[in-house]
Amino acid sequence: MTRYRESVRSLLKERILDAAYERVAAEGWDRLKMTHIATTAGVSRQTVYTEYGSKGAIGQALVMREVERFLTGIQDQLLAHPDDMKAAVTAAIGYTLRTAADNPLLKAILTSPRGGEGDLLAHLTTRSEPLLETATTMLTAYAAEVWSDIDARSRDLAIEAVVRLTVSHLVQPVLPPDLTAERIAEITMRVAGR
Repeated sequence: MTRYRESVRSLLKERILDAAYERVAAEGWDRLKMTHIATTAGVSRQTVYTEYGSKGAIGQALVMREVERFLTGIQDQLLAHPDDMKAAVTAAIGYTLRTAADNPLLKAILTSPRGGEGDLLAHLTTRSEPLLETATTMLTAYAAEVWSDIDARSRDLAIEAVVRLTVSHLVQPVLPPDLTAERIAEITMRVAGR
């Protein structure tokens, strides 16, 4: 496939995801139909099926695109505190929780009926492997470089704890974001041996 065709296809896939995002944010996941996505994107329903195959695949792609956007913001927070591990972790978690509270897609995921076709909540809970793996990979690379004085096993455990606890608080918030961020950062520091 030529670069031009790859570029056009990539833009088409993004346009379809943008349309799906818009419809989910406005009406919820349970009301979303492939026809709605096609109409909003200005393409045929067959094009939507050709590019993604199913509503569930679109849901997975939407979630992973949001994860990538969140990770960019998280990385910015971490880089703003290169010499203070606790401040970096607190800032990154706080950013994640505050941003999530205002995220239309996440709100739609958390308020949609459970168990329907391609239930999006599953991408944050029972089928969260891609999300967890992506976040863990990014944080592992960052931590290995910036927190190289912490032994690898402690770093890995701290990263697993911070990722899983943060996702858990996204799905079921208990305390205000900043307080939650401080608590998870403290747990992370203890696991890392700091």
